[in-house]
Amino acid sequence: MKRILGIAILTILIAFVGQSAMAQSFKFGHINSDELIQAMPEFDSANVKLEKFRKELVNALELMTVELNNKNDTYNKESKNLTDIVKQTKEQELYDMNKRIQDFQTNAQTQLQQKQAELFQPVYAKVDKAIKDVGKENGYVYVFDVSKGSLLYFDETKSTNIMPQAKAKLGLK
Repeated sequence: MKRILGIAILTILIAFVGQSAMAQSFKFGHINSDELIQAMPEFDSANVKLEKFRKELVNALELMTVELNNKNDTYNKESKNLTDIVKQTKEQELYDMNKRIQDFQTNAQTQLQQKQAELFQPVYAKVDKAIKDVGKENGYVYVFDVSKGSLLYFDETKSTNIMPQAKAKLGLK
């Protein structure tokens, strides 16, 4: 009888422990980080600076292209009257200018990418920190970023949209 009573008590104890473990509620949150980033004033100012830099590069490229076209037109008009050595020199000059333009385009693209990273990295870091802080402060186990495209499904009734909290953390309306 003691044995049956011990087994019954043990069974009841295991059942209660199992229920309390199952009753633990995990908090899940989700956010669209792209939307949050675009709501930040720093994003707009970084965009303006990047666009200004891009225009400077485009203007420089256009000036180089106009100069090349002018020299090419001049060469085409005068080429019939030029000696072979002068033709070769002018052709080499045109080739070198074209190469400089191509090199400039390559370097400009690299510089534009570096400038973009330099301008937007602080914005991304600030948003990332705010999301992590909100997650930590509110006890979320996971916060999913729905803007990244890898989240195929989430139940909005069991996941909290933390956008309002993250905006408040960043001082946005």
